[in-house]
Amino acid sequence: MTERYRIAIVGAASLRGKELNEALSESPFTTSEFSLMDDESQQGQLESVGDEVTFIQRIEPDAFTREDFVFFAGSEETTQKHWKQALASGASILDLTYALENEPGVLVRAPWVREALGEGAGDASAVEPDLATPAIVPAHPVSVALALIFARLSEVAEVKSASATVLEPASEYGRAAMDELHQQTVGLLSFQSLPKQSYDAQAAFNLLPVLGEAAKINLGASEARIRRHYALLAGETLPQLAIQLLHAPVFHGHGISLALELEQAVQVEHLEAALGSEHIDVVLGDTEPPSNLSSAGQGDLMVRVRTAEGGEQASKRFWIWAALDNLKFSSLNAVACAQDLRRLRPKGKVQ
Repeated sequence: MTERYRIAIVGAASLRGKELNEALSESPFTTSEFSLMDDESQQGQLESVGDEVTFIQRIEPDAFTREDFVFFAGSEETTQKHWKQALASGASILDLTYALENEPGVLVRAPWVREALGEGAGDASAVEPDLATPAIVPAHPVSVALALIFARLSEVAEVKSASATVLEPASEYGRAAMDELHQQTVGLLSFQSLPKQSYDAQAAFNLLPVLGEAAKINLGASEARIRRHYALLAGETLPQLAIQLLHAPVFHGHGISLALELEQAVQVEHLEAALGSEHIDVVLGDTEPPSNLSSAGQGDLMVRVRTAEGGEQASKRFWIWAALDNLKFSSLNAVACAQDLRRLRPKGKVQ
């Protein structure tokens, strides 16, 4: 008998909600019954779920009664307001807003990293969820990407030191941040004043490690989350990593500049061979490099490797440049987390 589930997406009109909707429609959950939910301002909006068109519904008091899975993909405030209602209904909760990661019993998960490391690798995320687990937080996409890279590199050489500079796009913070970046870009080109409600700083044509004091976006909190999630995924198996986060004047896609020093010299092609695997697409040096544009719509992490010296000889020091579609990568990780939870709901509530 085909498994059929009832799945609710809260924040279905958000950028992440739309991407999650698409990812679920292309996953083994495609035969599920979907409910799209959002706040009243988005009520009645039409959205497609696979080949069907449905309305976005208001979140009613009994909205989650029959749901097997509830994905929170809108704002942190909406998650905080409604998650206990979903928990009381007996649904499995997956929080893409990170609002619940400090709640007792909530687990941060990345099944792809578990697979890359092998079962029993000893990472801090190895605790298996059960029906008493209040919620799952899919790990930050950059943390997942970095952990996948180091899991593959461990097959070739031990890492002596590593540091990563992460370039973050506006879409990480939703439509308002993207709109403000666009408005700032137009304003600068036409010598007009700049809107600064989200950034409280000039984000257009600029790279920033911090934003203005009145910014609605907290880059420090985002950087700390990436670091924290990577540490959870790495446990004592993967190397320690220094991470710096910069806000880049782009709309979509993370970029990662990763500096490595290995314990022994290896050839570039050996690193490329180790990295080339499920979820990682190695881009060779004689082709177009990875970028936030080329990674758009791609489900894999795109990487390019070169020696620090720029030559072909074996080296201990390397640069890895990586790019990923932040929304798609995050949504696919969330779907992978939900697939892990299916064992707790072998048939679902739809019979």
